[in-house]
Amino acid sequence: MKNALLVVCILLAGCASAPPPLVKVADPTADPAYGRGVEELAKMYREASGLLESKKADEAGAILTKAQPMIEKVLSVPRPTRAALEVSSNLDQMYGQMLLSNHHYGWARMMFQKNLARWKNAVPQDEDTARRLKLAVDSIAECDRNISQ
Repeated sequence: MKNALLVVCILLAGCASAPPPLVKVADPTADPAYGRGVEELAKMYREASGLLESKKADEAGAILTKAQPMIEKVLSVPRPTRAALEVSSNLDQMYGQMLLSNHHYGWARMMFQKNLARWKNAVPQDEDTARRLKLAVDSIAECDRNISQ
């Protein structure tokens, strides 16, 4: 009786449904729209840089504000490209510097903290990553010095 019960249990265990097939998820960074988004952010960065050099901070600020949702979109994928990280970092650094110069220390610190997290966790860690991480740390320290005054 025990053997028959064991055989029945083994047979029933074999009747379980098969595991669901693995579904390959497409890499969102391979989508041409992703690349266009990163290129658009790079264009916005160049334009804002030029405006700042021409002492047109308000126009540059408008571009940086417009870029924020696009930055969130290109960074929302599971593994953003290095180009997306770099251009997002450049825009956030520029925005933070503008906020710092306008004495908006808390907001500036928030922009620099985004870069700190971005480069602290970046893979691979290289010289550029270390440089960007140091820039974020130094920028946060500058905000902290100004906040305490």
